[in-house]
Amino acid sequence: MSDPNHSQIDRLLAIMARLRHPSLGCEWDREQTFATIAPYTIEEAYEVADAIARGDLNDLRSELGDLLLQVVFHARIAEEAGSFAFADVVAGISDKLELRHPHIFGSETSHAPQTERWEAIKAAERSAGGQTGALDGVALALPALLRAEKLQKRAARVGFDWPDAEGPRAKILEELDEFERAETGEERLEEAGDLLFAAVNYLRANGIAPEEALRSANGKFEQRFRAMELAASAAGHDFAELTLNEQEGYWQAAKALERREAS
Repeated sequence: MSDPNHSQIDRLLAIMARLRHPSLGCEWDREQTFATIAPYTIEEAYEVADAIARGDLNDLRSELGDLLLQVVFHARIAEEAGSFAFADVVAGISDKLELRHPHIFGSETSHAPQTERWEAIKAAERSAGGQTGALDGVALALPALLRAEKLQKRAARVGFDWPDAEGPRAKILEELDEFERAETGEERLEEAGDLLFAAVNYLRANGIAPEEALRSANGKFEQRFRAMELAASAAGHDFAELTLNEQEGYWQAAKALERREAS
């Protein structure tokens, strides 16, 4: 009996091959390159994360399919160029997983935490690939907050880090002062980046993931703002026409409602 999962993968690969066919395929799909579909790949990854955050498993199934399409799309373009095919992508990640879990697929009996083993193996892989710098391999396309955190963690592994949270806290105040004293737009932009970088460092020193914290704050702000608009509308007001003090009143009411619902 054939594997239904395997047949569905073959079906998807065949669909992509047809879409990319030089004469019989879709004009839009034929024109795409690695660079033109990269933004879609990033967008689909975020939509997967969004479905998970909302707890919507039906949507998650759909979004995972959209993300898989991106992998198949990139692999098809590479196959047409004679570089690699989808099977090579699958073989590569399979080999990597086995290599990075020697205590499962090999003879290693180390009891070190998996995260420590994982990082040590990844460091060895980077070194074998000629990436010897502590910051090598941190992807440029990562969200800026997440990339800042990863860069700081890499630097910390070689000892370049504050001994406690007081150093990063003082750095925030220093960078805030420098931002306020900046005179040109270029200087303000540079100092703003330094201030955000310092804030990431302070949160990291306190064991908080900056990207996760900001995502939570975004969600909380959105929820409260929508509650304010609904409350104002229910009272017969156009929220945009209210004074700032009146809007603040609705904001405090939304916060109070949150606390009541949480208790």
